[in-house]
Amino acid sequence: MAATRTITSPLVSSENQAFWNAAKQGRFTVPTCAACGKAHWYPRAICPFCASDKIEWRAASGNGTIYTYSVMRRAKEPYAIAYVTLAEGPTMMTNIVDCDFDALRVGQPVTVVFKDTENGPPVPMFKPA
Repeated sequence: MAATRTITSPLVSSENQAFWNAAKQGRFTVPTCAACGKAHWYPRAICPFCASDKIEWRAASGNGTIYTYSVMRRAKEPYAIAYVTLAEGPTMMTNIVDCDFDALRVGQPVTVVFKDTENGPPVPMFKPA
């Protein structure tokens, strides 16, 4: 298990405020375009697929699979950074936590867990399912 590290608070903007409000309540949401129906990541006001501004925040399963990862062992407190493909389709950059880094594998199922930050909303990270 990796040591607990301090997580910098995220920058909250008008485009991602709804996401961070949900995160404070322990809910994982994904922006989805009401016009074309596609989910996307990262949070933004305009759909990257059809350029619509009809974005809705929909509850997400919190499940995904590791697309790729790297363990930063030279850091004072080692950590794993990864791209996780969500069950809803988008791929997001995140950290893999609460696990043995040597046991991580590409394609491994993971589930969301929220981790506290210095003084902002909790951030979604993933742990092995």
